[in-house]
Amino acid sequence: MKNYHEISYTHATHVQLKVLYLEETSVFYQNIIGLQILNKKDDHIQLSADGTNVLITLVHKDNFIAKPSGHTGLYHMALLMPDRLRLGLFLKNLQRASYPLIGASHHGVSEALYLEDPEGNGIEVYADTPDKTWARHEDDHQQLEMVTRQLDLDSLIEVAKKAEWTGAPPEMILGHIHLHVADLKKSEAFYGALGFSMIQTIPGQATFVSTGGYHHHIGFNVWNGKGAPAPPKNAAGMDFFTLLFSDKEMLDAAIKNATALGYEAYHNNEDIYLYDPSMNLIQCHIASK
Repeated sequence: MKNYHEISYTHATHVQLKVLYLEETSVFYQNIIGLQILNKKDDHIQLSADGTNVLITLVHKDNFIAKPSGHTGLYHMALLMPDRLRLGLFLKNLQRASYPLIGASHHGVSEALYLEDPEGNGIEVYADTPDKTWARHEDDHQQLEMVTRQLDLDSLIEVAKKAEWTGAPPEMILGHIHLHVADLKKSEAFYGALGFSMIQTIPGQATFVSTGGYHHHIGFNVWNGKGAPAPPKNAAGMDFFTLLFSDKEMLDAAIKNATALGYEAYHNNEDIYLYDPSMNLIQCHIASK
């Protein structure tokens, strides 16, 4: 299996969430998702799978308001398990905790479990199938055919029956991020400017893009309505997500391309930020080598 999340491929690595209830939401990510606290202050908590890298940051301010419906923002963040065994163990933990799933699908390229955190943020926990089995278009091998069919939960439980859940494995990473956007064409042009290639599209509904031939590092849809507005700045939900670029040249090229389309990057301390066409905020990082 090719490593589609090595530093040579631009991909998302981290999500920061604005939350109304910091401690309660943190408990969910520890007990249900299995993450550990890496850093904790009065107004934010950083969570990690491997004890070194921040995977999810929770931030709270007293003026935050509940996340409104029908807006752009996070559809789900997708946590990638290293294998099917660990996905089965995660399912066992959900069942033991009586925590509800909102969906479970086999996409051909992956097996995926869907749930929401206590504040309504969407989460996918998934494991990839071997990439040699992925259905690629005969006339364009960069295009994949993803499907949605019922996931065999009993089979997942069977795989994990002789092992016990001990928390998120250190190899768990942010496999991809899926966004609500206002306009597919503008989003396709923007993420293309950042270096992503289209892998699959559901015409008029959703598009999936990646680098290196992955099934998707970023997905975006208009299921909250074409022209959906951005949420208020103080609304709970996604604050930003982090994109990792392999080097300064790659990031500079992405910023130059985005600027040519009319999107201006700005600096905040040592970080570079960029809004996509739907006002989803991206933090741009360069990989450490």
